[in-house]
Amino acid sequence: MEKPQRKNNRLLNYDYSQNGAYFITVCTKDKQHIFGKIVGARIARPNECTVKIKLSETGKIVNDGINNIEAIYKTICVDKYVIMPNHIHMILVVNNGRAMRAPTISTVINQLKGYITKQTGYSIWQKLFHDHIIRNEQDYLNIWEYIDTNPHKWQLDKYYSQEN
Repeated sequence: MEKPQRKNNRLLNYDYSQNGAYFITVCTKDKQHIFGKIVGARIARPNECTVKIKLSETGKIVNDGINNIEAIYKTICVDKYVIMPNHIHMILVVNNGRAMRAPTISTVINQLKGYITKQTGYSIWQKLFHDHIIRNEQDYLNIWEYIDTNPHKWQLDKYYSQEN
């Protein structure tokens, strides 16, 4: 019996090393809650929360890996990110200037996943990752807000699952 072919989730013929902003989501294998826990609650003042993620040791390794991206790839900026219990969201900005060729987004994410796998000693990742090419300022602002408020809306998140 022939295996079904995996759908390519990258935009056909798009150069993922060209200047621009990209919204990236990387998930854990089987939605495992291994990066930490969402803690806190709404406080008395409207629209104010103390909700945040308390990172596990693995979550701290992920945080270090994300913070190392800019040191490894001089043409990549991590503009915003959040580490959730079973996934991460990031806005990566490619600014390669004229003389340099930037790595592709896939190269950056695969390096990040490899670094974290090496640090933890085992693979924790879903095979692929999700990307969205940010097309304009409003799109960027919407994604920024989504990342910023993601911990507050954890139970509504499409990657939410009961702890396993």
